[in-house]
Amino acid sequence: MGIKILKKKKGVSPVVATVLLVVMVIVIGLIIFLWFRSFTQEAVTKFGGRNIALVCDDVQLLGSYSGNTLTVSNIGNVPVYSVKLKVSKGRSYQTDNIEDISDNWPALTGLKQGAVFSDSSIDLDDATNVLMIPVLVGMSSEGEKTHVCEDRNGQEIVI
Repeated sequence: MGIKILKKKKGVSPVVATVLLVVMVIVIGLIIFLWFRSFTQEAVTKFGGRNIALVCDDVQLLGSYSGNTLTVSNIGNVPVYSVKLKVSKGRSYQTDNIEDISDNWPALTGLKQGAVFSDSSIDLDDATNVLMIPVLVGMSSEGEKTHVCEDRNGQEIVI
Protein backbone atom coordinates (compact mmCIF):
# COMPACT_ATOMS: atom_id res chain seq x y z
CA MET A 1 0.00 0.00 0.00
CA GLY A 2 3.02 2.20 0.17
CA ILE A 3 3.57 2.03 -3.59
CA LYS A 4 2.02 4.76 -5.63
CA ILE A 5 1.79 4.49 -9.35
CA LEU A 6 2.00 7.73 -11.23
CA LYS A 7 -0.65 7.77 -13.82
CA LYS A 8 -0.11 11.29 -15.08
CA LYS A 9 3.34 11.30 -16.68
CA LYS A 10 4.23 14.51 -18.45
CA GLY A 11 6.44 14.59 -21.57
CA VAL A 12 6.92 16.36 -24.84
CA SER A 13 3.99 16.24 -27.16
CA PRO A 14 4.50 14.44 -30.51
CA VAL A 15 4.13 17.71 -32.46
CA VAL A 16 6.85 19.49 -30.47
CA ALA A 17 9.12 16.43 -30.72
CA THR A 18 8.67 16.33 -34.49
CA VAL A 19 9.43 20.05 -34.83
CA LEU A 20 12.58 19.67 -32.70
CA LEU A 21 13.78 16.73 -34.80
CA VAL A 22 13.21 18.61 -38.06
CA VAL A 23 15.09 21.68 -36.76
CA MET A 24 18.00 19.52 -35.56
CA VAL A 25 18.25 17.77 -38.95
CA ILE A 26 18.27 21.13 -40.77
CA VAL A 27 20.99 22.53 -38.49
CA ILE A 28 23.15 19.42 -38.86
CA GLY A 29 22.67 19.49 -42.65
CA LEU A 30 23.67 23.17 -42.77
CA ILE A 31 26.81 22.48 -40.72
CA ILE A 32 27.81 19.62 -43.04
CA PHE A 33 27.12 21.75 -46.13
CA LEU A 34 29.31 24.61 -44.88
CA TRP A 35 32.04 22.16 -43.91
CA PHE A 36 32.12 20.58 -47.40
CA ARG A 37 31.96 23.99 -49.02
CA SER A 38 35.20 24.99 -47.30
CA PHE A 39 37.01 22.21 -49.22
CA THR A 40 36.30 23.75 -52.60
CA GLN A 41 38.07 26.83 -53.91
CA GLU A 42 36.67 29.35 -56.30
CA ALA A 43 38.10 28.87 -59.77
CA VAL A 44 40.46 31.64 -60.82
CA THR A 45 41.30 31.58 -64.52
CA LYS A 46 43.76 33.28 -66.82
CA PHE A 47 44.20 33.35 -70.58
CA GLY A 48 40.59 32.62 -71.45
CA GLY A 49 39.61 29.91 -69.02
CA ARG A 50 42.88 28.17 -68.09
CA ASN A 51 43.21 27.47 -64.37
CA ILE A 52 45.67 29.95 -62.87
CA ALA A 53 47.44 27.25 -60.83
CA LEU A 54 48.44 25.60 -64.13
CA VAL A 55 49.61 28.93 -65.55
CA CYS A 56 52.10 29.14 -62.64
CA ASP A 57 54.05 26.31 -64.28
CA ASP A 58 54.66 28.55 -67.32
CA VAL A 59 56.15 31.48 -65.35
CA GLN A 60 59.86 31.96 -65.97
CA LEU A 61 61.62 34.40 -63.67
CA LEU A 62 65.36 34.96 -63.61
CA GLY A 63 66.81 36.71 -60.58
CA SER A 64 70.15 37.79 -59.23
CA TYR A 65 71.49 39.72 -56.27
CA SER A 66 74.90 41.33 -56.31
CA GLY A 67 76.28 44.57 -54.94
CA ASN A 68 73.05 45.26 -52.99
CA THR A 69 71.10 45.23 -56.25
CA LEU A 70 68.22 42.83 -56.75
CA THR A 71 67.41 42.15 -60.41
CA VAL A 72 64.30 40.25 -61.54
CA SER A 73 63.72 39.43 -65.22
CA ASN A 74 60.54 37.98 -66.66
CA ILE A 75 61.86 35.76 -69.45
CA GLY A 76 58.58 33.89 -69.97
CA ASN A 77 55.28 34.66 -71.69
CA VAL A 78 53.23 35.20 -68.52
CA PRO A 79 52.95 38.69 -66.99
CA VAL A 80 53.75 38.65 -63.26
CA TYR A 81 51.67 40.98 -61.09
CA SER A 82 53.96 40.79 -58.06
CA VAL A 83 56.68 38.68 -56.47
CA LYS A 84 56.82 37.31 -52.95
CA LEU A 85 60.34 37.13 -51.59
CA LYS A 86 60.93 34.29 -49.15
CA VAL A 87 64.21 35.35 -47.54
CA SER A 88 66.11 32.64 -45.62
CA LYS A 89 68.33 33.79 -42.79
CA GLY A 90 69.96 30.85 -41.08
CA ARG A 91 67.21 28.49 -39.93
CA SER A 92 64.37 30.99 -40.25
CA TYR A 93 62.75 32.79 -43.13
CA GLN A 94 60.66 35.88 -43.72
CA THR A 95 58.20 36.44 -46.56
CA ASP A 96 57.60 39.92 -47.99
CA ASN A 97 55.83 41.29 -51.04
CA ILE A 98 58.31 43.02 -53.30
CA GLU A 99 56.14 46.13 -53.57
CA ASP A 100 56.24 46.47 -49.77
CA ILE A 101 60.04 46.62 -49.65
CA SER A 102 60.70 48.44 -52.92
CA ASP A 103 59.30 51.75 -54.12
CA ASN A 104 60.36 51.02 -57.72
CA TRP A 105 58.18 47.96 -58.40
CA PRO A 106 55.64 48.69 -61.17
CA ALA A 107 52.60 48.10 -58.94
CA LEU A 108 49.91 48.87 -61.51
CA THR A 109 51.27 46.83 -64.39
CA GLY A 110 53.55 44.30 -62.74
CA LEU A 111 56.39 42.73 -64.65
CA LYS A 112 55.32 42.22 -68.26
CA GLN A 113 56.83 39.67 -70.64
CA GLY A 114 60.49 40.47 -71.28
CA ALA A 115 60.61 43.23 -68.65
CA VAL A 116 63.41 43.67 -66.12
CA PHE A 117 63.16 45.10 -62.60
CA SER A 118 66.20 46.28 -60.70
CA ASP A 119 66.46 47.93 -57.29
CA SER A 120 69.48 48.72 -55.15
CA SER A 121 67.55 49.70 -52.02
CA ILE A 122 66.59 46.14 -51.00
CA ASP A 123 68.79 44.93 -48.14
CA LEU A 124 69.43 41.17 -48.27
CA ASP A 125 72.88 41.13 -46.66
CA ASP A 126 72.01 38.71 -43.82
CA ALA A 127 70.20 36.31 -46.15
CA THR A 128 71.60 32.99 -47.31
CA ASN A 129 69.13 32.56 -50.17
CA VAL A 130 65.97 34.12 -51.56
CA LEU A 131 63.05 32.34 -53.20
CA MET A 132 61.10 34.50 -55.66
CA ILE A 133 57.50 33.27 -55.79
CA PRO A 134 55.36 34.74 -58.59
CA VAL A 135 51.97 36.31 -57.90
CA LEU A 136 49.54 36.33 -60.83
CA VAL A 137 46.23 38.07 -61.47
CA GLY A 138 43.32 36.10 -62.88
CA MET A 139 39.58 36.40 -63.30
CA SER A 140 36.98 34.89 -61.02
CA SER A 141 33.24 35.29 -60.76
CA GLU A 142 33.87 38.26 -58.44
CA GLY A 143 36.30 40.03 -60.79
CA GLU A 144 40.09 40.21 -60.72
CA LYS A 145 41.77 38.14 -58.05
CA THR A 146 45.43 37.55 -57.18
CA HIS A 147 46.91 34.07 -56.89
CA VAL A 148 50.21 33.27 -55.16
CA CYS A 149 51.96 30.40 -56.91
CA GLU A 150 53.45 27.53 -54.95
CA ASP A 151 57.06 27.49 -53.76
CA ARG A 152 57.95 24.94 -56.43
CA ASN A 153 57.15 27.59 -59.07
CA GLY A 154 59.59 30.03 -57.50
CA GLN A 155 63.14 30.78 -58.60
CA GLU A 156 65.90 30.58 -56.00
CA ILE A 157 68.71 33.09 -55.69
CA VAL A 158 71.72 31.89 -53.69
CA ILE A 159 73.48 34.79 -51.99
